[in-house]
Amino acid sequence: MKAYIKGISYFLPEEVLTNEDLSNIFPEWNVEKISSKVGISKRFVSSPNQTALDMAESAAQKLFVENNIEKSSIDFILYCTQSPDYFLPTSACILQDRLGLATECGALDFNLGCSGYVYGLALAKGLILSGVARNILFVTSETYSKYLHPQDKRNRSIFGDAASASLISTDGFAEILNFDLGTDGSGAENLIVKTGAAKNKEKAEDLLIDEHQDPHSSDYLFMEGSEIFSFTLQRVPELVNNVLTVNGMKNEDIDLYVFHQANKYMLEHLRKKLKIAPEQFYIYMENVGNTVSSTIPIALCEANKEEKLFGNIVLAGFGVGYSWGGTVLKCRK
Repeated sequence: MKAYIKGISYFLPEEVLTNEDLSNIFPEWNVEKISSKVGISKRFVSSPNQTALDMAESAAQKLFVENNIEKSSIDFILYCTQSPDYFLPTSACILQDRLGLATECGALDFNLGCSGYVYGLALAKGLILSGVARNILFVTSETYSKYLHPQDKRNRSIFGDAASASLISTDGFAEILNFDLGTDGSGAENLIVKTGAAKNKEKAEDLLIDEHQDPHSSDYLFMEGSEIFSFTLQRVPELVNNVLTVNGMKNEDIDLYVFHQANKYMLEHLRKKLKIAPEQFYIYMENVGNTVSSTIPIALCEANKEEKLFGNIVLAGFGVGYSWGGTVLKCRK
């Protein structure tokens, strides 16, 4: 038995935060500077009462409609998020009820960020090959905007909110091949929200504004950009080479590379370091931003609209954790 991606859809909230909006908030940051550095013109932001689970439900409903999927066929839910509605119960259980799926359907959450889509494909493939499930609803959804301090111009220019939904099944348009996965928890504090969970339950109220007028607080997302950049340049080339090796392929066998859409500056560095031709390297973030675990499925969805999903496609996710993972999709010609 094999595992395939059978359909992908995604959902964006209504509120849009453009570079012009950011320039009005932070006059020292002009539109050209933001766009040229991060490669993003606008990003979508969830409303105050809109949660990641709300967006997950909307993405799943879009998937069902756009791909003519019978809800009764779903026998498992995988839900990737780092912004759950509750510590418990599991959000995937609530999603099962909201979508009206059968109570015989298995459901679980897993907490991963930028590598989450690749890890979810690995979990889904394992469930299918073991005979546990045949049609898996795999959802990613994040509301990182709720973790950002209002004065955090750097991260507000990068991150957007979004959700994706994929059907992983025993047939489809893209066969999921072999994986390479990795973890280095020593980098955990370079991308972190320190308070709110069990270790530091209460807010620290320790906000500091540095000489660049950037906020630092345990109560909001902290990202040490230089460390993340160094980790990425070190690990991702090795990841890509390992993915090719475990699939018995070389660069010339690959038709397209789809990486986690972190930011344009980072992606261009990776592309050049790996000597990937621009036409082989798909980027889609200008109009959505860095949507964490949803960047790869959104990019795949858009590449499919452009009829670029054919042959062998390398996926690579990397980031918070540190965590990284890659695989190859073998798409129908």
